[in-house]
Amino acid sequence: MPTNSTPPTTKVLLGCSKCGATLPDEAEFCLKCGKPVSFPAKEPVVVQVLPPTKLPQSRRKRRLLLWILPSLLLGLMLWAVTSDNPGAQLVQDFVGMKQDRTILDSGLSVSPHTFRYYKFALPEGSVNVAVFGQFKSDVDSQSSGDRKNHPGDKNKVTEVDNNIEVYVLTDSAFTVWQNGYATSSLYESGKVAEGTVQAEIPAGAGIYYLVFSNKSALKTSKAVHATVLLRYKSWLPDWFRRMKDRVSDWVGSD
Repeated sequence: MPTNSTPPTTKVLLGCSKCGATLPDEAEFCLKCGKPVSFPAKEPVVVQVLPPTKLPQSRRKRRLLLWILPSLLLGLMLWAVTSDNPGAQLVQDFVGMKQDRTILDSGLSVSPHTFRYYKFALPEGSVNVAVFGQFKSDVDSQSSGDRKNHPGDKNKVTEVDNNIEVYVLTDSAFTVWQNGYATSSLYESGKVAEGTVQAEIPAGAGIYYLVFSNKSALKTSKAVHATVLLRYKSWLPDWFRRMKDRVSDWVGSD
């Protein structure tokens, strides 16, 4: 009947290098001559240290370009929207950032003790805003007030009051001014027959008024011709705002 048994351990016998006597494998000295047993030298273990892996040259160049190109593009955009260079101005005109709008370019008549105004608005994102232009006032041909004929010439007119007052006011300042109270203004010409409008407007959205006042005249209506423009730059061009409004209307309608 077969049985499981552990196979006997095979003992390796060594021979003494001096006398040739047989030695057990655990012997450290020859049992016959006493010579120390020399064991075969073990081969040293060689550990190979690999150098760090380097990225291929092409991959390094691609990564470098991915950093350089966005930086150059951002710098070019900042230059285009902030510089006064003629090339940058062309870019601003092309994308609709730079705007010139006419507030008034016509003649108007202002009766005594009254005023005329023109309302204009700035969109959000407006920067570098300025109102500029020229105006000239004269006595309205249909008015006969404040005229005195010279004794020697019936056709000669002297002492004519042809002054007008021009203002550029904010929305809140205009409300105060038209109620007869003193207020601050972005531009005030004083009582003059002609002048140049030059006013800087705060950045951002807002409502403003260009006012021609003849309140101080007793009888004379004034005929005024004016050309006044609004100039500004906007971080949100008109085409972008129109698209934004359409999207908002479409979302709101749903």
